[in-house]
Parts: sequence; C-alpha cells; structure tokens
Amino acid sequence: MCLILAVLSLCATAVFGQAVGSSYVPLDSWVYPAVERLSALQLVKSEYLGQRPWTRLQCAEFVQEIRHNLRPEDLSTSRESVYRTLEREFAPELRSLANGSGTEIALESVYARSTQISGMPLTDSYHFGQTIANDFGRPYFTGNNDIAGGSVRGSAGRFFAYVRGEYQHAPAIPAMTLEQQQQLAAIDRVPLAPNVQGRDQVNAFRLLDTYAGMRLGDTQVSFGKQSLWQGPGESGAVLFSDNVDPLYMLRISQVEAKPIGGFLKYLGPVKTDFFIAKMSGHLYPQRPFIHGEKITFKPTENLELGFSRTAIFLGAGNGFTLGRFESSYFSLSSPTTGPDPGDRKGGFDFSYRVPGLRRWLTIYNDSFADDDPSPIDSPRRAAWNPGIYMPQVPLVPQLDFRAEAVYTDLPSFASRGGIFVYYNSAYKDGYTNKGNLLGNVVGREGKAVQVQSTYWFTGRNTLQVAYRSGRVDSDFIPGGGTQDTFRVKGMLVRNNALSIAPMVQYERWAFPFLAQLPRSNVTASIEITYSPANLVFNRRQKQAEQVVMPPGTQ
Repeated sequence: MCLILAVLSLCATAVFGQAVGSSYVPLDSWVYPAVERLSALQLVKSEYLGQRPWTRLQCAEFVQEIRHNLRPEDLSTSRESVYRTLEREFAPELRSLANGSGTEIALESVYARSTQISGMPLTDSYHFGQTIANDFGRPYFTGNNDIAGGSVRGSAGRFFAYVRGEYQHAPAIPAMTLEQQQQLAAIDRVPLAPNVQGRDQVNAFRLLDTYAGMRLGDTQVSFGKQSLWQGPGESGAVLFSDNVDPLYMLRISQVEAKPIGGFLKYLGPVKTDFFIAKMSGHLYPQRPFIHGEKITFKPTENLELGFSRTAIFLGAGNGFTLGRFESSYFSLSSPTTGPDPGDRKGGFDFSYRVPGLRRWLTIYNDSFADDDPSPIDSPRRAAWNPGIYMPQVPLVPQLDFRAEAVYTDLPSFASRGGIFVYYNSAYKDGYTNKGNLLGNVVGREGKAVQVQSTYWFTGRNTLQVAYRSGRVDSDFIPGGGTQDTFRVKGMLVRNNALSIAPMVQYERWAFPFLAQLPRSNVTASIEITYSPANLVFNRRQKQAEQVVMPPGTQ
C-alpha cells in the first residue's frame, strides 16, 4: 500500500506539481459561525459561504487574511478574540503554509452528549417536522438520548484522511395506527409508508464523516462518508444540508478559487464542486444514487453567486447505462415511456454585503427549483429561503442577529398535495436519506420563519437565543399543522481544550392528524467535548507537541 501511494504521489507531482492535502472541518464545528461573523465584518473576503465544508488549510488562509485586515478598533474586542481562537485552532496548518507539511496525525476531539426529551417530539420532516434538525440524522425520541464518540485526522503530503465515529442510544418510536399509515401511504402514492411504522430502540456504533483523499493541484478528491452544506443560510440549506447521515460519496472539490479567462473574468474567482453518492433507506425504488454539481462566482469581494444542481437517478429497475447518466444531466423533460432521467433539481443562492452598511448588514437567499433548470427561470415554481445577517447590533457590538424565512408551499399553484417540492413520481421516497430530508426541514408544502441572536463573550464562549415558527398546508396533511420552537444554547470553553455546550428547548406543535389536542415537549441537552489543543504527531519534528500560542490568547 505504501508503495502504491508513493507511486501515485510521484505521478501526481509530475502532473500537478507539489500540493498539500487537508481534511475538512466538520459542519457542526464552531469554526463556521466564527468565520462567517468575521466575514460579515469584512475581515475575511475570500470565503465561499454557500460551498461547505472548508478544508483546514483554507481556514488557515482565512486566519492569515484576518491578521492582515485587523484594524486598530478591532483590537481588545470579541473580534480579536475570535481571531486568536482561530489562530490557535489552525496553528498546525499555519506552520504547513509557512514551512511545508510532513506526516501528521491528530486527535481532534472526544465528546459525549446527553439529551433528555419530555413529551412527544416530531421526528418526520418529510411529512410534519423535526424537533432536532441538522444533526447528521441522529435518532431521538422521548426519554434519554445519548451519543459518545471522537474524531481523528491525518495527512501525509498530498494525502489526507479523517475518521469520526460514535455510539448512539435512542428510545424506540411507537408505530402509528394502521389508519394513519394508510393515509400517509395514499398521500405519498406508495403501497405503504414504512418510514412511519415506528422504530426499535437504537444502541449502535455509527461512523459519521469518514473518508480519505488526495490533493491534485487546486482540487481535492475524496471518497467515503461525507457531509455537505450548499447554501448561505443557518436554518438549513434547501438543496443539501447536514440533516442526514453522511452519504457514501466520491467528491471532487476545487479548494482554491481561480479566475476564468476571457469575458468571464468579470465573474471573478470561481470554485466548483462535484459529487456522486449512494442513498439509503429508499424502497420506491431501492438503492438510488444522487449526483450534484455546484459552481460559485465572486464578481466582487462583497458578492457571491452560486449555481447548483442535483439529480436522484438509477436504483432498482434502473440499472446504470451511459444514456441514463447523460439524461440525468441534459434531459429537459420526463419521457412518457422508457427509463426515467431522475429527480432533477436546480439551485441558486447569493450573499451580498449591503453598500453603505458593509460591516452591519449582509443579505442572502437560498433557493431551488424542482424539475426546472434554475429558480431564476421560474421564480414562482421555486422554493426560497431569504435571510439577513447583522454581525453586530448598534450599541451592542458583541451581539449579532439573523432572520430567515423559508417556504416550499409555492404561490403559483393551487396546493399540490405535497407531490411537487421534495417529491418525485418516479422516486417516491422523495428527497430523503434514511427517512430524513436532505434539504431544509421545512419539508413539503411548508412555511417557516426563524430568528436568532448570539452574544459573543469571547471567540468561543457564546450564548444564543432562537425562535422558529413553522406551518404545514392542510392540502398536504389533513388538518395542516403548526410547530413553534424556542431554544437557548450556550458554549463555555475552559483551558482552550474543554468545552461545555448546554441547550434547553421548548416546543409546541399542533397536528390534528397526529393528536387531537396540541402537544408540547421540552428538550434539554449537555455536550462535553475535549479537544486537546491540536495534539499533533508531526513526523517532520520527530515528536508529539502541544501547540502553544502567545500569552493573552482567548
């Protein structure tokens, strides 16, 4: 194996030149909101918010950019604290950028989380909603829910690998009544709805993001279980989010933006992303695949434009042929006879720092069209998720504010009974993986508003308050439904290695289909994470070392 890797590395070096590979920052990391806040404050201008995850080397480059852009008024504030915290986190990568990279293996984290849910939660956003969202598809229900795991990363020149696994415990979910199952089966147009028949108690070890790859020029190729987030928002990317168990995928991602020549140079630096992945939990048909592509432009340092596309295709009864693969890209209609070209969706997103308020207000939007090339072509047939982000509030610079509104209940149609957005007549399990939506948990024929505000005590010590209100159309689910959630969560870091993240959430929902009277539940959790200050074994230095940062770093 070592000989094979050596030969591959020599061949790659001959073709692409020297390059250093790097694992990706997990999507639930504190790094993303920290970098996004500094980006909105114009301290980072090279990030691509709608194309995540980022590599650790990319984040190290952000740190260098922040260092260059720090202004005198930023010193001794939470902004400098965030910068110092990022500097500590990516110290190994900063050394790699300065001195080249040897072979490194790092224990990234060890963590445990206990979640107690009293009352009946919602667990099915494909029909109703989710009490816990964007959590890698982890199982949960009334009672005690526990996880315990860890992550390790490694790199050797252009090669890199990442392993994250955890033990999961969750109570059983009781089955719905036969009448309820039959009604949902009729809504979904399937023989039966097996994803709502309940679930046994979960006691299992599961791998989350676990992959290996190599760097080729400005692109990384990786294979294994991987997560994606393709959108600039917080409530959930409408096309691809981390609401699902990471998919087994081949991913080819451009990690260094490059300008295009000719008249296209006015579009600015460009980044591209491609993946093809196996989906799980589908029965109608079984074993489908999904591929996706995204291209993102930055015409200016304050404007980002993203165009994306996904297609669910193949599956039992639709074996692979070059014709099917080609039609999943280029077919503009679904034939009445012959193989189905797949469930195709086109996406568009943007983010923009408002002129005159560059450091105060960023506006953004995430959208996708079902069976249309792009939301721009048919806005009234598209789902939209606009939002605003204020990285600082007047008179309270340590407080930020965000508001989003998302809908899939399209205004141009008489209500379609839930068989348009996130649904497909040929792939009737819809836009899901193991029963969880790949996109935003607003679900089918839904509307939701989410507002949240975070107070930044230091780079990682934060307190967040959030409220979300969602609605489901009665044309889809008989009687419709509402879901209102209020959440408070915090992050407390001690000695730069131990973090404690408590969370309390109150939810009230009303779905006559599920219960005659409104129900409520309270969710309380605490997560403890030990990140040993980038304890890295570096072959170049012949020893394990503890990264030490300058005094006063927070």
